[in-house]
Amino acid sequence: MRTVDLSPLYRSFIGFDHLASLMDAAASSDKQPSFPPYNIEALDKDKYRITMAVAGFSNSELTIESENNTLKVSGVKQSKDDSKERKFIHQGIADRNFERKFQLGDHVRVIAADLAHGLLSIDLQREIPEALKPRKIAIGGNDLLEDK
Repeated sequence: MRTVDLSPLYRSFIGFDHLASLMDAAASSDKQPSFPPYNIEALDKDKYRITMAVAGFSNSELTIESENNTLKVSGVKQSKDDSKERKFIHQGIADRNFERKFQLGDHVRVIAADLAHGLLSIDLQREIPEALKPRKIAIGGNDLLEDK
């Protein structure tokens, strides 16, 4: 069993109480199935893209939901009304339902999604609110100077 003692961090970091729960969530995400395969790439300083191989799925069979810093992508295959049963000699293309979850950082939101050539691309962007951007504070007064 792997345990990490985070108590030294609590002495110098304020407001990171949720760090332990995030690490637990990351540890449990190791148990996720490996289907479908995906890539995560950094496009820019605050822009990211998740690309998932979802061959055989149509737009209507895919669902993307974002809630509480969790991105959930799921695919549910429509039942086919084939009059005869298909007989595969080899079936290498997965034809099954899936659900994959990603933990998003604070202030990261989904800005676009696209399905082309069997690849689902989800574009993400970190948008830091004005209240959290760096600012200079004047000494001896109540005036705040914007950091430019």
